[in-house]
Amino acid sequence: MHAHEVDYAIIGSGFGGAVAALRLAEKGYRVVVLEQGRHWRPENFPATNWHWRRWLWHPALGCQGFFSLRLFRHVVVLHGNAVGGGSITYANTLLVPPAEVWTQGSWAALDDWARVMPGHYATAQRMLGVTRNRRAAAADERLRAMAEACDVADSWQLTDVGVFFGDDADDTGGRLYPDPYFGGEGPARTSCTGCGACMVGCRVGAKNTLDRNYLYLAQRRGAELRAQTRVTRIVPLPAPDGSAAPGGQYGYAVHTVGSDGGTRQRAIVRARAVVCAAGSLGTQALLMEARRRGDLPFLSPALGRHVRTNAESLIGIRWPGCAEDLSRGVAIGSKIRLDAYTTVEATRYPAGSDAMALLSTVMGRDNTRLGWLATLVQQLVRHPQATARLLWPGRWARESMILLCMQTLDGTLTLRWERPWWWPFVPRLRSHGAPLPHTIAVAQAFARRAAAATGGVPMASLPEVLFHIPMTAHCLGGAVMAAHPDAGVCDAQQRVFGQHNLYIMDGSVIAANLGVNPSLTIAALAERACSLIPPAHTAHAANAHAAAESAV
Repeated sequence: MHAHEVDYAIIGSGFGGAVAALRLAEKGYRVVVLEQGRHWRPENFPATNWHWRRWLWHPALGCQGFFSLRLFRHVVVLHGNAVGGGSITYANTLLVPPAEVWTQGSWAALDDWARVMPGHYATAQRMLGVTRNRRAAAADERLRAMAEACDVADSWQLTDVGVFFGDDADDTGGRLYPDPYFGGEGPARTSCTGCGACMVGCRVGAKNTLDRNYLYLAQRRGAELRAQTRVTRIVPLPAPDGSAAPGGQYGYAVHTVGSDGGTRQRAIVRARAVVCAAGSLGTQALLMEARRRGDLPFLSPALGRHVRTNAESLIGIRWPGCAEDLSRGVAIGSKIRLDAYTTVEATRYPAGSDAMALLSTVMGRDNTRLGWLATLVQQLVRHPQATARLLWPGRWARESMILLCMQTLDGTLTLRWERPWWWPFVPRLRSHGAPLPHTIAVAQAFARRAAAATGGVPMASLPEVLFHIPMTAHCLGGAVMAAHPDAGVCDAQQRVFGQHNLYIMDGSVIAANLGVNPSLTIAALAERACSLIPPAHTAHAANAHAAAESAV
């Protein structure tokens, strides 16, 4: 038999991988977590997002940060790369989606979701320290005023976030406390100051990132974490007699390339089982490459299908010369609901982090490029100085509010592993399918009306205007749960069809647009999947029995 170095190799350390690391270590398994990003500490985060090499993730250009932008034909995807995955750069917003999402898509009949999921959501909320926002600031009050002007004031509410605000209601931030969450087993925490820097990296130490809960506790229980380690292949180990076993019955050889210290170090981890938790794009790329090489020949033909963008649109409003500092607070402090399908969240970057202004422009009078150009020219002619200030990045974070708009309405595209004509040397993910809606009409109408009522100027993202493609921070699907392999890539327990000992625990399994930030749902689904895996002593006994029977 193979000498497995570990029982589980977990690829990725985001909301699925971190949950798996802790729960499997608690069950007595030998666990290693393989993460291509860096391990960030508060003092190492960039002061603003103008420090591109420390903020952006693009190793080919020398950028070793934690925030990545991926441009596809149909969508621009924003995501994170770090120990802790997207939790390092996300807006710490942890919301339960509407109940109807569980009745949509290929996962609808796989379980009694309404009965099963609340308990797992509660566990994830406790672990992530979810609480109601206590740092409401100027942008949140402005969203409330905008909601009143647009007749949706009753829907305004502060968000549930994974932030430590301190044990004392009078704490205004910056106070150090011993571990407030895990009975002294976790790290000390500093209370939130409301600086708004959540998405550029919390330098205070108040953000409940995964390296402060799930991953921290997993390591204390023996899990090994290898940062700056990229997985290149997943290869099934052969049978004891040397014959091929592509189904993974005997485990997997996980090939890695490490970059710690500036040198490339190749290694192979032999594991009884593998958990793919590299995010929707990362997991799809790994599995598609494995199928192309013939390493995992039994993967479902549905791989790459049913990719969703959470039906998102990123628009905003800017108030040039605004006296209030709209950058204060937590990254997403409040939200409203425009209708049964559409949520809008007030989103901000900290003062000085104005780089995202390069992706924004004025909102056109309609959704055409000509309409946008006409609006821009009209404003330049009528108000040249004000328009120039509107488009200038300086003070953008202080004067602007990003409106993160999400819907539960369905819409999908397909990703394939192909060699583009303009770079045929290496295959990469490419999008196919009908164009996705690049605007949300009800959200744009709200932005225009709210801006007019408050003296602001509605803004749109450049990709939506110039290329008619949406931007999303929440790419979902591509390896969805389903009842059979013709409809999805993994089953109700998130086990990959056609393979033994191979799981997926990240956003790629989600089979519907959630209409809210998906991090909490990814964690809750991973909690559920891990709860269905038996303890190590039970599994090892079963494996030994099966091996003995096979030998006979």
